Amino acid sequence: MSGSDQAHWDGRWAEAEPPGDPDPWLPELDEMLPRSGRAVDLAGGQGRNSLWLAARGLDVTIVDVSPVGLVRASAAAAERGLELATEARDLPADGPPPGPWDVALIVRYLDRDLVRAVPSVLSPGGLLAFTQPTVTNLERHDHPRAEFLLGMGEMAALADELDDVEVVQLTEDWTPQGTHEARLVIRKR
Repeated sequence: MSGSDQAHWDGRWAEAEPPGDPDPWLPELDEMLPRSGRAVDLAGGQGRNSLWLAARGLDVTIVDVSPVGLVRASAAAAERGLELATEARDLPADGPPPGPWDVALIVRYLDRDLVRAVPSVLSPGGLLAFTQPTVTNLERHDHPRAEFLLGMGEMAALADELDDVEVVQLTEDWTPQGTHEARLVIRKR
């Protein structure tokens, strides 16, 4: 694992409030996401999205570079009577954990190679849900910085690179929360 990335995120999660509500986009996906099966939350931090998936009945593994975040996710799951598997993993170096996964989630973590690799670990019919702010977000916000943002139309270009998948949802717009995000859901054939 990259020591600097791990140290950064360990420090951030050590000082953070307990995990709160999931990303607002996830409840919007309620009808298309399964209520059973295996899910992986990639770069899941301290687990706010993992907890939501687990409460739906999914068998969830949260993957993150930060052991501190993973400990906090486990503690929050135990407090809520949920189970989460955790895996400390340097995603840029190691890629996604082997599947098959029925759901893979990437929320505000930009690693284009990871997005390209995820379909290979999805089960047939498995879904990847990925959301990331775009450069247009800088019109209203200083963060995330440009190197952590997708270019305009880049999400569609990434989706076009993926083999053996169908695009279920692809949007690029301002969210009700005031961020400009590209959002993609694909299904493996």
